[in-house]
Parts: sequence; structure tokens; C-alpha cells
Amino acid sequence: MLIPVRCFSCNNPVSEKWGEFQERVSKGEDAGRVLNELGVDRICCRRMFLGNVDLIEEVKSYRRY
Repeated sequence: MLIPVRCFSCNNPVSEKWGEFQERVSKGEDAGRVLNELGVDRICCRRMFLGNVDLIEEVKSYRRY
């Protein structure tokens, strides 16, 4: 849903790079190359970016009764 502030495994900050990553990948750049340029080298941090599915727009439409 939302990108975590820090990596669950190594505790490196990842949320500060999410905006640029999402913007560049949406323009058609290769995700692996973008992560390399942003300095995300560890596999545990890379999975935070590649495994995240942005579902916030879908969840917002549901109402709690």
C-alpha cells in the first residue's frame, strides 16, 4: 500500500527515494537502472521498491459502516 519509511531488514531509509523512483519508472526507464542510480544496492531494499503495489486509490473507495 504505502512505502515503508525504512527497510524491514537493514533499517536503511527507503521512502525518501520512492517519489523519484516511481516518477522515473512511469516515464519508461528500467527499474533496475533507476535503483542503481539512486544508490539502492542491497537486495532487501530493492525488494521494498519492486514488491510494492500502490493500492491506496482502490482502498480509499471503500467505506466503513
